[in-house]
Amino acid sequence: MKVTIAEVAEKANVSVATVSRVMNGNYPVKAETKENVLKAIKELKYIPNMQARELTQQRSSIIGVVVPSINNMFFPAVIDGIDSSLKSNSLSFILCCTNGDKNEEMKYVNELISRNVSGIIVISPDIKNMKSKFYNDIAKQIPIVFVNGSSTSPNISTVCNDEAKGARIALDYLFENNHKDILFIRGTNSYSYDVKEECYREFMMDIDNFKEENIINIGSGNSSETVGNTTSILLDILESTTATAIFACNDLMGVGAINACKRLNINVPKDMSIIGFDNIELCKFIEPNLTTIDQNMSLLGENAASLLLEKININNEYSKNIILNNTLIKRETVSMDSDSI
Repeated sequence: MKVTIAEVAEKANVSVATVSRVMNGNYPVKAETKENVLKAIKELKYIPNMQARELTQQRSSIIGVVVPSINNMFFPAVIDGIDSSLKSNSLSFILCCTNGDKNEEMKYVNELISRNVSGIIVISPDIKNMKSKFYNDIAKQIPIVFVNGSSTSPNISTVCNDEAKGARIALDYLFENNHKDILFIRGTNSYSYDVKEECYREFMMDIDNFKEENIINIGSGNSSETVGNTTSILLDILESTTATAIFACNDLMGVGAINACKRLNINVPKDMSIIGFDNIELCKFIEPNLTTIDQNMSLLGENAASLLLEKININNEYSKNIILNNTLIKRETVSMDSDSI
């Protein structure tokens, strides 16, 4: 049978209020009394009733985290950053995975609100939900933070990398190494992919070599099928393309591109250079190691949690936007100028 706070108070010979003060640390308690209470808690193996505590404090100790996928290692790395920050603030979270479905995203957000969470972090929110302004009214009621998502609402805080700048770094690196004919690989329904595509279009037009057919959409960019879908789609394209390089919107697509080249006996990077985006752990394990753009994944999570905690503490009165820098990680999949075609 579950031990109650009243039983702890009886064993420590104090009031229930004193036990509560010791656990919450919100009122001074004599050292001797505190020691007796903690001893009673340990001996009785008392587990506090979090719901009762939250009712007393009038604030939940749980937040919600909504993510489109856990198959792309980018997202677990961001979640790890969130978890690290929350633990140091005695908070926990409920994780909801939408599998890239905008309706599931809306459903989970509404469910989290019904569970009375203190706030919600949405990682890579669905672009259709952002455009429909689904979040605008919700953000007036509860603190909301987007990771890698744009918002026109003054009530939503955001943290993201400068993905346009990151895309430009990737394209400049390919161009500097004599690659002027570049395939662009993207997925569906993502603000992140749209930003990179816009940058790609501008870049290729600037060098007077834009070809609409070089933009390749492989469908879901964060599912367990992303690598395989990318490989399958590229098998036909790579046999006839004049491109000497591929810029992939994330590393799963980059890995799929490497696999397609291997199946067709196309040497990477001698015959085809490939650059990804994110810098997930998989980049270091595939052969050859994938050159990519580092997105500071853990730092994205830490900043998202900090922004949400700030909004919670100020009763959601204002919002902030944080933009992080990207870094080029040079590995083995981009040929240097002297080796380029």
